[in-house]
Amino acid sequence: MEVATNLINEKKIAVVGGGPGGLTLARLLQMKGADVNVYERDFSQASRVQGAIVDLHFDSGLEAMEASGLLDAFKANYMVGADKYRLVDPQANILLDEDNQCDHITFGDPAFRPEIDRGALRDLLIEGLLPGTMIWDSQLVQLRPEAGGWKLEFNNGSSANADIVIGADGYRSKVRPYLTEVKTKYSGATIIQGEIDHPETACPEIYSLLNQANLMAMGNGKTIVVQPRGDGGLTFYAASMYPENWAEASGIDFGDPEDVYTYLTNFYNGWHPAFFTLFKACEKFVVRPLNYFPLDERWATKGNLTLLGDAAHLMPPNGEGVNLAMLDALDLSKCVTNPSYADLQSAIAAYEDRMISRAAALTAETLEGIEDFAAPTDASVQKLIEMLGRKEGQDRA
Repeated sequence: MEVATNLINEKKIAVVGGGPGGLTLARLLQMKGADVNVYERDFSQASRVQGAIVDLHFDSGLEAMEASGLLDAFKANYMVGADKYRLVDPQANILLDEDNQCDHITFGDPAFRPEIDRGALRDLLIEGLLPGTMIWDSQLVQLRPEAGGWKLEFNNGSSANADIVIGADGYRSKVRPYLTEVKTKYSGATIIQGEIDHPETACPEIYSLLNQANLMAMGNGKTIVVQPRGDGGLTFYAASMYPENWAEASGIDFGDPEDVYTYLTNFYNGWHPAFFTLFKACEKFVVRPLNYFPLDERWATKGNLTLLGDAAHLMPPNGEGVNLAMLDALDLSKCVTNPSYADLQSAIAAYEDRMISRAAALTAETLEGIEDFAAPTDASVQKLIEMLGRKEGQDRA
């Protein structure tokens, strides 16, 4: 372990949020000898299912794993073959079927995007931290300036002090308001998310069609995405374009699975019946308007407070979320341990310039394509087939 440079030497650092971005940052800073704690709202490491699989990219997530010294652990835990996908039409006819990329590309190839269960990724990152780093059951309520740093107060009545606070606590960040008042905007798309624990018996046709890969069903202005989970379950997303505040105005009781099932079967009327078994098998739904943070306004940099991941640059799903958070962590760790910066404010400003510029470009690109994803036409489906087909050909070259 290296000795921390002067910028963070003898500084107490609090990372708020124990997702991949926050955990990666804590690991990287500890490798530099920094004093770090991660404050996580979950009651314990095993208290909540972490969701579907995520793919890590060569120049972001995988680069951060390598810098963290955890790439071998990742290789031991990733889901071989889960990086393939199938694109089908509303009648479940296969439009594009990608072979297992692991047959012809692997680690070190920029095109390789291995998938891993979110829970497994979180576990290996936690295992890479020093004992006592994680402080569980600590949902931040507020920050108070104190002695040039911050006092963190949590909903369980406890508190902690830190010289530097990093908000890695997602789009509902409790840290973000201390930097900016800019709120989310609505992208125009909404997803209805469901989880199924035993798809092999609850919806066998979809389970077979999925084949432990990524399944996209697109057409008629609607999309369904299905992904496997590492525990054998699956997560699905039913997406389309809806008016802002549609969920509240729809009259649908999203806490009642039968009510949601009735809506979805009507909305997807004419689709293959296998998709209805997917809806029927789900016992809990969550509705998620796809919001984003506009990044044309910059906050004033502070020398003891910053953000990473969705807390800084929420955007609609585009396959980059976890990767961006981990790349943010890598960039931030490099800046605050770089002795060429005169002080922490300069180091954090350099990080924020790079992070926000990168995220702004990706947000703009994602918003431009939101209708192609959530309300696909025949033309947008064909465009996706051509794009993925070209990529597959490149992968095999």
